[in-house]
Amino acid sequence: MNTLSVDSLKLDSQLCFKLYAASRAVIRAYKPMLDQLGLTYPQYLAMLVLWEWQEAAPEQPTVKALGERLALDSGTLTPLLKRLEQLQLVQRQRSARDEREVHLSLSPTGKALRDQVGPLKARLLCDSGVDLDRLNDLRDGLDHLLGQIKALS
Repeated sequence: MNTLSVDSLKLDSQLCFKLYAASRAVIRAYKPMLDQLGLTYPQYLAMLVLWEWQEAAPEQPTVKALGERLALDSGTLTPLLKRLEQLQLVQRQRSARDEREVHLSLSPTGKALRDQVGPLKARLLCDSGVDLDRLNDLRDGLDHLLGQIKALS
């Protein structure tokens, strides 16, 4: 029988706690930048995906696809998109082919907002003092971990 050491049960030994604390710290660090953009962190993530899709996808993205990409359910995503629509950053339109499908598009204001993100994010990275290569390695390691965990379920 494999027993855990006492140290392995301490809070600071828990990977889940380190991920949780790091996530909260990163979101807190992003807050001043997001305040300048007038966005919350989840709204920012949605805009990142829509900007990415604007360049790559010939078809209009759907609310369902955005929810899947962000791992958000419709109860969370609907008010988020409603707020982005009120900010005149996105537009939602029901599909003429299938009323259940809602398409998303960026408004001109939403497209233009992207230009403000680059300089703000560059300043955030610079102010953090963390080496970009180290951040990239961490991101890649987290991608691997996420893939491994998803494979378990």
